[in-house]
Amino acid sequence: MRRVIFNQKGGVGKSSITVNLAAISASLGLKTLIVDLDTQGNSTHYVMGVAADQLGPNHLGNWFAQTLSFKLLVQKNQSFINTTPYDNLFLLPASETLAQLQPQLEGKHKIYKLRDMLRSLDEFDAIYIDTPPAFNFYTLSALIAANACLIPFDCDAFSRQALYTLMRNIEETRADHNQGLIVEGIIVNQFMPRASLPTEMVASLQSEGLPMLNQYLSTSVKMRESHQANKPLIHLAPAHKLTQEYLQLFYELHPQMWSPSLAEQSKASVSDEV
Repeated sequence: MRRVIFNQKGGVGKSSITVNLAAISASLGLKTLIVDLDTQGNSTHYVMGVAADQLGPNHLGNWFAQTLSFKLLVQKNQSFINTTPYDNLFLLPASETLAQLQPQLEGKHKIYKLRDMLRSLDEFDAIYIDTPPAFNFYTLSALIAANACLIPFDCDAFSRQALYTLMRNIEETRADHNQGLIVEGIIVNQFMPRASLPTEMVASLQSEGLPMLNQYLSTSVKMRESHQANKPLIHLAPAHKLTQEYLQLFYELHPQMWSPSLAEQSKASVSDEV
């Protein structure tokens, strides 16, 4: 399964959701790949820490550059894939050169190259694609390459307005380029259950028939600690409430993988830390 995590608004948690779902996938024994298409490289730095600056030429910028060269790609796609400190978790890292390459890639209509490359990586059980906070060449390439789309939503009024535009862009991409693309669900992120506005907004979106996922993700300082430690939550604090929410979200997306041990893990959850 190739999933793209997409929202045109920044600050909604795309990289956090990408990395933490991918890390859970890998921890459960699935060979998992993170594809970082955002020039900021948040997913890359989240997983790799300071080592992200020492990855050398094996990054997506160089891969896309080779698609413009009209030469045979001497390196196999796999040589651009980096190992991470975590078993079963691999990374196609971002680079600053992605921004410089975008006009050339658009001009040469290279929007199907990522799809073709990811389809060839059949040794991976799961691929999670992080996208920039814009509907641009890289986001369109990711939507074309993916089977499913996950949409983070942070219960903000501006996010709600952007959500309608986002859904139209996905529908247009499906009609023009990728008829098999599904919206797997909208992930309510940074949720504050004691505040009335988020609860009312989510209920309103549900009443409109939007595909809201059942599991919400809470606001917690533990996520900031996870970023600072460059360690996904499942490795940093497996019993924490937010980690358990991510586990529940993962199993909602993969019901066939749920087991009774999940309920036992939830009992070990620590108190509500915010």
